[in-house]
Parts: sequence; structure tokens; C-alpha cells
Amino acid sequence: MEWSELFNISQMPSVKDIKAYIGKSEPIWNELTSFIEDTYNVSSQISYSKCSAQPGWNIKYKKSGKSLCTLYPMEDYFIALIVVGAKEEDEVKMAMDAGMFTPYVMELYQKTAFSAGGRWLMIEVKNKEVLNDIKALMKIRVTPKSKLKMKKSL
Repeated sequence: MEWSELFNISQMPSVKDIKAYIGKSEPIWNELTSFIEDTYNVSSQISYSKCSAQPGWNIKYKKSGKSLCTLYPMEDYFIALIVVGAKEEDEVKMAMDAGMFTPYVMELYQKTAFSAGGRWLMIEVKNKEVLNDIKALMKIRVTPKSKLKMKKSL
């Protein structure tokens, strides 16, 4: 059954419900959510989207008003929406040229048109390699505080 059918707008899922639905991808989910919360000192926000592309409950992470990512539960995996804005384009392209991303994410990036202020990458997260790509994209999008402190001390 589809996620949006299991939990309609009036029935918000619990974290336990989300983890049960993503099933075998729970360890990857846990690693990503821990990374986001520890690295950026943010909490998740569960919200409902009526967007036709991916309707239903999702988990958003924001830092200082800027979106880090949105996570969409799927059966036995999840999707991470990462927006690569105009400011990040050059750095992402350089990282791709250096071979820092999986072929899947590079192809998705190249196929995704720039619109509404960025490339809206809907990345299917099914393995650790793609998880690492998401972490790298988020670090480009919003520099973690530890990096900011290091840059200031140099």
C-alpha cells in the first residue's frame, strides 16, 4: 500500500511507523538522520505535502531557514530531496568532475533541469554509497559549523 494511503492528512505517522515502512533501509535512514541532527544541530519536522509528485507525510530538515533536505518514506527505501541552488552549482559540478559522486547521482543531476531556483534532486536512497552522496551534497549546500570554525581560525 502507498505511504499516502496508509497515513492520510488527518493521521500523522510516528517515527516507529516510518521506520517500519522503510523496512530494510532503516539503518541507512538512522545514519542519515543522526548525521543531519549531529552535524547541523537541527531537529526534524514531520509535515504533510499535497504535492502530486510525492504526496503524503515527509520529514523536513532546515537550518537557519534554509532547506537541508526532505525525506520521503517509501516501501523498503526512502527518497531524499536535495535542492542544489545556483550558489552551489559550481561546487557540485567540480565535485562531480572529481568523481566524488556515484554514477546514479551524477546522471540524476544531469537529467534534472534547473527550475524554481535550483535542481530539485529526488534521490532514491537504497545503499550506503548514495547516502554518502547526500551527505556531501548537504555539506556543499550548508557548511557545517565545525568547518566554519576551522575557516575562521585559519
